[in-house]
Amino acid sequence: MTQLQTFPRAKFASIGSPYFGIMLAVMAVVLILSNIGAAKGVLLGPVVTDGGFFLFPLAYILGDVISEVYGFKAARKAIVTTFALSVFASLCYWVIIALPGFGDEYGLAKQAALENALGPVPLIVLASLLGFLAGQTINSWVLVRMKRRFGEPKLWARLMGSSGVGEFADTLIFCSIAASVIGITGFGMFANYVVVGFVYKTLVEFLFVPVTTAVIGWVKRREPSYGAVAA
Repeated sequence: MTQLQTFPRAKFASIGSPYFGIMLAVMAVVLILSNIGAAKGVLLGPVVTDGGFFLFPLAYILGDVISEVYGFKAARKAIVTTFALSVFASLCYWVIIALPGFGDEYGLAKQAALENALGPVPLIVLASLLGFLAGQTINSWVLVRMKRRFGEPKLWARLMGSSGVGEFADTLIFCSIAASVIGITGFGMFANYVVVGFVYKTLVEFLFVPVTTAVIGWVKRREPSYGAVAA
């Protein structure tokens, strides 16, 4: 008789500890800075990208840690909170730009610089909101579903599998909205932007799998409630 293969239960922690709050705060700061940097188009040889390219993957790595340690509901709460803060930051930029400034040459120059630097950010936030919300939700859902299926083993497979699916959805949605804002015109440049963005972000996450795994292990060992929540 063939025996059914069984897997250990999936374990999670509650969010009532300092670690979740710290990761949530870092995640929000990384995303806000990424939104500002993404307003600038960057050309590195034949590669078309934006100024937030080196920051954005960190938000996904943090999302992986939160999903693995605290579960899908906690990850969803982190995503929504992060974007609420990002929208708030965008509204603050709008108010700052709208406030009357000094009328001298220096004041006008500063006003123009603020408008050029922060003016496109609301559209970038919209692109980031829709892309990151979809991508991170898919990423977290896939990771947690795999954990519920296989338990604690094969963390590397969860991280790599969920990242690939989530990053593709994120990149496609973000680039579709943000391309015109940062000056990308034509299908060739757009395809370059999407493909390079997806490959870069996914590759960074794959390369950081050992680091992400080590961070997850560190948090699990120090999180007092880890294992108290099962799914």
